[in-house]
Amino acid sequence: MSIAWTNRMLLLVALGLAALYLFPLYWMYVTSLKTGSEIFATPPGMFPASPQWSNFVYVWETRNMGRFLWNSTIIASGTMALTAILGTGCAYVLARYRNGWIDLALFLVLMLQVLPASLMITPIFVGFSQIGLLNYPQLAVILAVTAKAMPFFVVLVRATFMSVPGELEEAALVDGNSRIGAFWFIVLPLARNGILVSAILIFMQAFGEFVYSKSMIQASELQPASVGLNTFMGPNTTEWGNIMAYATIYVTPILAAFVLLQRRIVSGLTSGALK
Repeated sequence: MSIAWTNRMLLLVALGLAALYLFPLYWMYVTSLKTGSEIFATPPGMFPASPQWSNFVYVWETRNMGRFLWNSTIIASGTMALTAILGTGCAYVLARYRNGWIDLALFLVLMLQVLPASLMITPIFVGFSQIGLLNYPQLAVILAVTAKAMPFFVVLVRATFMSVPGELEEAALVDGNSRIGAFWFIVLPLARNGILVSAILIFMQAFGEFVYSKSMIQASELQPASVGLNTFMGPNTTEWGNIMAYATIYVTPILAAFVLLQRRIVSGLTSGALK
């Protein structure tokens, strides 16, 4: 079998897997425009016969989506900022200083990534309640999500720092810079692309956070869009068109941002691959 034929087969497999992965997203958009009878039709139609654009207007007005999206943005922005500030220094130390304690710290960081949010919510909730942090529920969610996202950020940014030659820091130290000065003026500018991309990924992840927000935020005016979507659910749910319209409004901004920034994201994720 020739190399060209093999490449074509791999391309077809990749396209098939992409179509399989993206089909639920397509079905969400299509269902958001269907009438109730079209949604439950057998066999289901692949396109809406009469697009119901009013579903989006209804959901936006009756579900106060502007407030929900704003709360999601606050939580995601706070998580991104806190993770970037704390995680950058941690990633730098893990990349530059290698000994048994550093390796142990990296192992513990990776172990934190394994723990699911559903497992951690109970001890975090009890601890935050005892120190009174639940009186500031959005801050509590930001801290909890930051703890969950930190390992992912540290691992990605560590690879970026490892791709920056250590000789550049040594030259800066010889020229009279302190260790902090060498980090701030030499290393950080060279690693900013990887840090920025990792921060964007953390923002996207935190924008869709549900478990901590559902458990810690009781006031509806402070809840994010993920919890707002959950309010549709019930034993006799029939508003599938409105549910899909809500999900479409919720997902589209993040999807658009990912599409626009995909080249930078891929570049940032592979920036440390050669190290």
